[in-house]
Amino acid sequence: MIITDLKIRELIGTMEHEEPFWEERLVRPIDIYPEHRSAGGDKKRVGPGLYSMDSRFLEIQTDDGVTGMSGPFSRIEAFIIDTQLRELLIGNDPLAIELIWDQMYRSSIHGRKGETMMAISVVDCGLWDLKGKAFQQPVFRLLGGPTRDSIPAYASSLQYSVEPKKANERVKEIMSQGYKASKWFFRHGPASGIQGINANIELVEALRDGSGHEADIMMDAWSSWSVPYTLGIAAKIAEYNIKWLEEPVLADKLDSYIELQRNSPIPISGGEHEYTRWGFRQIVENKAMDYLQPDIYWAGGISELVKICSLASTFDLPVIPHGHSAQATAHLIAAQSPDTCPIQEHLIKWNQVHQFFLKEQLNPINGEISVSRLEKPGVGIEINENKVESEKILSWSND
Repeated sequence: MIITDLKIRELIGTMEHEEPFWEERLVRPIDIYPEHRSAGGDKKRVGPGLYSMDSRFLEIQTDDGVTGMSGPFSRIEAFIIDTQLRELLIGNDPLAIELIWDQMYRSSIHGRKGETMMAISVVDCGLWDLKGKAFQQPVFRLLGGPTRDSIPAYASSLQYSVEPKKANERVKEIMSQGYKASKWFFRHGPASGIQGINANIELVEALRDGSGHEADIMMDAWSSWSVPYTLGIAAKIAEYNIKWLEEPVLADKLDSYIELQRNSPIPISGGEHEYTRWGFRQIVENKAMDYLQPDIYWAGGISELVKICSLASTFDLPVIPHGHSAQATAHLIAAQSPDTCPIQEHLIKWNQVHQFFLKEQLNPINGEISVSRLEKPGVGIEINENKVESEKILSWSND
């Protein structure tokens, strides 16, 4: 079997959803600048209760008629796949995934992190889907699983309102759906002053009141805080039994993470914006975080997440992947020890976007993802052509 072509499909459709879809945004690193602090909005709204959806999917085609699929991903990643990675795939054996990954990595000396590594991740996930279809096996079995019958999931409430009363009501609704844990996103950072600090604390108070005492609550600062600000907030909200504080400072500030891990009364998580086993090696060896959160579509794909999990397991550090791809992530977790990968993130709103064009969506039921739902060849993503209103095949390699 050899790879004969790469096809990048850009799909356009329209989703019906109550308004607003994006209720609130999270704090961002750029919010230190006043002109950016209030920016936001429902950018994809095209009519009353209607939202424009656009997604790109990669099809890796072979001379045997077996096709691997992955996505969705950005146009930047599509450009890199088509112009930089294509020549490394065409004519090669798609089952030699380790060889292809190594060649993509070695050819991308200026792309060891960021969008080039994200593009490599897309290709890698597509190759695993192809391999599963070639052997008529779900990917988790090719990876050595299953290790359990079901995977616990936590509800990630990105871009829901963080107004305390609304958040209190929303977290009660989430708990009623069977979840035992939820994650919320702070809206304020150091630039918002004392009013922002008070609003952050009031949010946590409302969430604990709505969740009850037994549910886990996780809070995400999305790389937008400083060490003093984080320690100050942590001291004030520690009484609410927060499971972790996520990405309190920028990903490159390893020394800051080490200081926080040693001094925060709340465990520290991160790694969503880190890449490959080499990036995570520094985190793991320094125990700069208590929980690792690599993204399977960003950090190097399924192949690299397996290596990161092996590295983490030798240091007894849990890996809880960032929730970009429900399907690929579930296959990885289903093949890992529950001690290494104890739970899966379910981004409530973003999974509606990422899975919009799929025939079958993988959403938790009663807070769990049954591994039996993964029992199909490959990763298990297939396009629902009925949702595709228009389509463009993206190509720059011949321009």
